[in-house]
Amino acid sequence: MNASTTENADNITGLGVVLGSTDSEALITWYRAALEPLGARWAEHLLIVGPGAIIGFDERDDVADKAAEPGRQMINITVRDIRAAEKHLNSLGVTWVRPVEEVGGGWFFSTIVDPVGNYLQILQGPGTS
Repeated sequence: MNASTTENADNITGLGVVLGSTDSEALITWYRAALEPLGARWAEHLLIVGPGAIIGFDERDDVADKAAEPGRQMINITVRDIRAAEKHLNSLGVTWVRPVEEVGGGWFFSTIVDPVGNYLQILQGPGTS
């Protein structure tokens, strides 16, 4: 690292994604139902999904009704108990692109699709249960 990189090494404090939609209210309703029971918290106009991590929503007229390439970007949510998340998401009737599976090293991966076709991955890492 050079000197300027070292000085700014802890300058980033969060990460967010904004989902554009032609019907942001429907998308907000779906994400709240899917993620609030897992620990996300609604705050004014966005979901807080972890320390310094948010999902925002934007009503747009310059996007299609459905994602043309849903795998181009994927939202990843890490949980402590993927089986509890799986049970909750199944109760909502979500569509699984990739069912929960252990992929090695203590990692579990899964992928669901939101109402406009975006992929949302639910992950559990080693050492959490």
